[in-house]
Amino acid sequence: MMDNLQSDNISPKELLARHGKSFYWASLFLGSKLATSAAQLYKFCRFVDDLADGNHPNRQALLEDIRACLNGHKPPVDSEVEDFLALATQHNIPLAAARELLDGMLNDQTPAAFENETELLRYCYAVAGTVGIMMCRVLNCKEQRAESFAIDLGIAMQLTNIARDVLEDAHMGRRYLPASWVNLTASEITHMNTTCHEPVALAIKRMLDLAEDYYKSALLGIQLLPFRSRFSIIVALRVYRQIGVLLRHRNLCWWHGRVYVAAPKKALLSLRSIVDLRPIKVPAHNKQLHRHLKGLSGVASS
Repeated sequence: MMDNLQSDNISPKELLARHGKSFYWASLFLGSKLATSAAQLYKFCRFVDDLADGNHPNRQALLEDIRACLNGHKPPVDSEVEDFLALATQHNIPLAAARELLDGMLNDQTPAAFENETELLRYCYAVAGTVGIMMCRVLNCKEQRAESFAIDLGIAMQLTNIARDVLEDAHMGRRYLPASWVNLTASEITHMNTTCHEPVALAIKRMLDLAEDYYKSALLGIQLLPFRSRFSIIVALRVYRQIGVLLRHRNLCWWHGRVYVAAPKKALLSLRSIVDLRPIKVPAHNKQLHRHLKGLSGVASS
């Protein structure tokens, strides 16, 4: 039914190299076996994300079908879903996290216009925090409490994505910046009138400041991962965080379009990441970071 929607008729690693350059760079430090599994997870996430953002007239129904497959209500509707279910079985990936990922994609089928920080963070959990949970399993992490920190890394990265893509998202009718931070519509943002430059820039700064809180937490929790995969995730964190650093260096001029982390900078950040391998005692997770996420399946209830 969905053969024409496959993310790419290429291997998961090739797909990662083509579309997820920062993650591909980080995966080079994982080793072949773990890198393959991580790329397989990325391929599924990329597939549903492309479907959610694409132009297929039945994309909402197709996303609902995928969610039903993940819920065991119908057989896999596509080889991408079938491959993911095999990966989930192999690594004991909780399908509740995958279903919440689909919930986030389904939410994107209506124009995003978040009112407050709670809506923002619950969305970030759905589309990225859940990926952190699943990646913990792919990396064979046995520390249950590592998942809380993995959620934080996913949220931090998604907040960074939003800060980077304000203009691009606005052209799609989406305004992820909460109205409580900036009272502008997506249409007003796309017009790039000079009167909206500063209020949007201030909201982006607030987004990046919030992301920093989650990056700092995630960096602590990376110590709970198996040593073999720890360095790769530190590199991914450092490289992705650099997007926000570049935005700040550009004085938050969001109307100039996307920023990119160049390969030489990725190499330098990778070298600097070695110092983060030093062993530290991981403190208890800061529960305040998840106060907006109560009731979601991967979030500690206490």
